[in-house]
Amino acid sequence: MFNWLNPWILVPTLLVSPISQVLLFAYIGRSAGVGNDEFYLIGNALNYAAIPCLFAMGATIGGERYSQTLGIILTTPARRIPLFLGRSLPAIVNGWGVAMFGLLFGGLLLGVTIPWSAWPAIALVTAVTSASCTGLGLVICAISLRVRESATLGNVLFLVLLVFCGVNVSLDELSGWMAAVGNVLPLTHGIQAAREVAAGGSLGDVSGLVLRELGVGAVFVVVGLSMLSALERLSRSRATLDLI
Repeated sequence: MFNWLNPWILVPTLLVSPISQVLLFAYIGRSAGVGNDEFYLIGNALNYAAIPCLFAMGATIGGERYSQTLGIILTTPARRIPLFLGRSLPAIVNGWGVAMFGLLFGGLLLGVTIPWSAWPAIALVTAVTSASCTGLGLVICAISLRVRESATLGNVLFLVLLVFCGVNVSLDELSGWMAAVGNVLPLTHGIQAAREVAAGGSLGDVSGLVLRELGVGAVFVVVGLSMLSALERLSRSRATLDLI
C-alpha cells in the first residue's frame, strides 16, 4: 500500500474506511440515544489518523527488509534520528489528510455543521494528533526490526486507541484505570481539543490539551528511537537485519 504498487488500494483503505467508521458509531449513538453526531464524527475521524501513522512506520522497516536494502541503509554512517524522523513526515501528512477527509465528508453525510472559523484550529490540532500517533508508530517501526510482520501489532494498537482514547466513550464514562491508560496514549488530548474547538472554544482555550498531546507524542518518539537503537544492535549481533 505504501510502496504505491497500486494507488487504488488507498481509496477503500484511507477514504472509505474512515467514513464507514464515522457512520457506524454515529448511528449506534443515535439508536442508543447517547452522544451526538459531532462527538462521534470528531472522535472517529481523528482515530483514523492513526492508521497511516502506525502502519506506514512499521512498513518503513518491513519494506526495506523485503527489498533487501535494510542492511545497506543501516550500515551507512547516516544519523538515525534524521533518518527515521524524515521518514515519519509523509506518515504525519497522510494521517492528517485521512482525518481531515473523514471530518469534512463525514460531517457532510451526517449534517454536522462546524463553524468555518473553527477549521484552522481543528486542522492544527489534527496535525499535532497525527504527529503524536507517529511517535507510537516509531515504536512499531523499532519492533519491526525483530519481527517479520508488524501489521498485526498495528491492528491491535489501533483497537487499543479506539477503546481507551475517548473516541466513542468519553474518558469521564470510562473506568479509572482505562481513563488513566488513555491519558498516556496519543489521540486522547487531541480529540478532546478538537471537540472543544468545534463547540466554540479558541486555540488558546485548548492550548493545554494540545501541549499534552505533543508531550505524549514526544515521549513515544524518544521511546521509539531508543528502541530502534537497541534493537538494531541486537539484530546486528544476530545477523537478522535482512532475514525475511
